[in-house]
This record gives sequence, structure tokens and C-alpha cells, in this order.
Amino acid sequence: MHSAPYPAIDTLPARSRAVVLTDRPARYAKQLASHFGHKILAEEIEGGHRLTFNRDGNFGGYGDVLVQEVDGVERLVLLTYAETSEKRERLEGVLGRHLERFGEKDGLAVTFVAL
Repeated sequence: MHSAPYPAIDTLPARSRAVVLTDRPARYAKQLASHFGHKILAEEIEGGHRLTFNRDGNFGGYGDVLVQEVDGVERLVLLTYAETSEKRERLEGVLGRHLERFGEKDGLAVTFVAL
């Protein structure tokens, strides 16, 4: 896994979730993880990937990019975990903008809901 100085996910109170409607959730999950993996830590976890947003020693939080069954259909699910709602909103913006850009032809829309 990852070592200090990153806080454990269960200690991060600002969280959100987005379920993205697409016929190709695994493709987009892999594309997001691959894209961010060139700049930040991207680890494989059960059902997808965990992105650790830490640039220049400034920890922003985690983003999980998962393929999960939702209402009987595989969907792309994005989860964010951060210390503050401000950091959570930044993560939502970064993940959402990138995914919408990658999926522009498919009309992907990303809407996060705070948890």
C-alpha cells in the first residue's frame, strides 16, 4: 500500500460519489488510471484503481475509479476522499473534467454527490 505521510481513508471525512452512465466502464476506468498514473500514484485495488493526489508534497486526497454493479448493470463509479470539502471539490473537478473530456464522444456526464 502506501506509507506515511498519507492519512488513512477512514480518517478522511469529506467524501463523494459519482455513478457514470457508460457502456464501457472498464475502458474509462483504465484510461483515467493510466492518465493520472503518469503524474501521481495509481494503485490497483479491488474493482479498480486508487489514485493518491499528492503533488509536490501537497496531499489532496484519494480518488477511487471503480467498475461496480449498480442496479444490475456495470457502471463506472468514482469515489473521492479528502480532509476538507474544499479539497473534495477540487478532486471532483479534476476527475470529472478529465473523464468528461475522455468521454466527450460518448456524452459522458459526471455528477458527484457528497456522502
